[in-house]
Amino acid sequence: MNEPEQFSSYQKFVVAVLAFLQFTIILDFMILSPLGAILMPALKVTPKEFGLVVSAYAFSAGASGLLASAFADRFDRKRLLLFFYSGFVLGTLLCALATTYQFLLFARIVTGLFGGVLGSVVFAITTDLFPLSMRGRVMGFIGTAFSASQVLGIPLGLYLSSHWDWHAPFFMIVGMSALAGVVIALKLKPIDAHLALQKKQGALRHVLATVSKPFYIQAFAASALLATGGFMLMPFGSAFSVHNLGVPMDTLPMIYLVTGIASIFTGPMVGKLTDKLGRFPVFVFGTSLSVIMVLIYTNLGPTPVPLVMLVNVVMFVGISSRMIPSQAMMSAVPDPASRGAFMSVGASIQQVSGGLASLLAGLIVAERPDGSIDHFDRLGYVVALAALFTVAMMWRIKAKIPERARH
Repeated sequence: MNEPEQFSSYQKFVVAVLAFLQFTIILDFMILSPLGAILMPALKVTPKEFGLVVSAYAFSAGASGLLASAFADRFDRKRLLLFFYSGFVLGTLLCALATTYQFLLFARIVTGLFGGVLGSVVFAITTDLFPLSMRGRVMGFIGTAFSASQVLGIPLGLYLSSHWDWHAPFFMIVGMSALAGVVIALKLKPIDAHLALQKKQGALRHVLATVSKPFYIQAFAASALLATGGFMLMPFGSAFSVHNLGVPMDTLPMIYLVTGIASIFTGPMVGKLTDKLGRFPVFVFGTSLSVIMVLIYTNLGPTPVPLVMLVNVVMFVGISSRMIPSQAMMSAVPDPASRGAFMSVGASIQQVSGGLASLLAGLIVAERPDGSIDHFDRLGYVVALAALFTVAMMWRIKAKIPERARH
């Protein structure tokens, strides 16, 4: 077993700036839902209209990912990152300035068009700059952005909105993002080695060549299935916790806080183990733990709050132990010349599959008059089955990776 390679000071900077960038993107996406109680009466919108505002980001992000795949490999990735990040900041600023429902809907579409592509650009940069032996740790640190946005961002956003109004959190994100953009522009070096590998072909042909490769198709299918669990359970998680498990509403933020703090610490640890023990073994462990905890969680009745916290923490450890090694494994799939297109198409597929998973979950569960959720256990069985099926798919992908990617 080889000792993991050490990061240079510049590599540490790249990981830090990409993780912070991801933090701002995820925070912008997540912060709208908890603001619903303040925003809906302020703009006089119905729950259905508010749901459209939330989903508009995902739909536009999915569309832009497909469009971006046509030229994602034809530009310096630093310039591409700055272009889309600038658009993301503009969209968030429009959200901060919105005073009507229609303008906010437009602002979320703009934000999604640019923000939805950024994740794929970040992973393409990660793949370009870090050898495969380091990517588990890199994915682990970047993955903490989700947890950090949950732990730090949402409570801060709610605090700002309650002391001023719902526009304040968006102004906060604009300020942080603008600062990050300046740092990226000044300090990040050009990332253009892939440009020398490009073939002379049209943008559409480049995309078709990417999506038609059998190995890539296997990876896209696995990525789609990987997104199933979170998108099926998360939309109903708070209602299930309050009405089925008996968690008091004012205690719910504490559960998210504890879970997020635990994820911040476990993410980098999972990344280190991924590089040390291997991507597939850690993925299998994470899947096994996830399946067990999802089945326990979705079959719970009234439960003491400390036990709910423990179950949530262990379940998210399992989820992290799936996502981090799977992302590291997926980063080894595309050829250097098609990394940007592969990541963009993959991001779009995950957005669409996530939306379909949420739709399917809504068809499976039912809400009783008292707010409790029926058939939540069935969601657990579907998620567990999908997770086990993904192991077989990832095993087939893993078998083809060693001879394709060593750096």
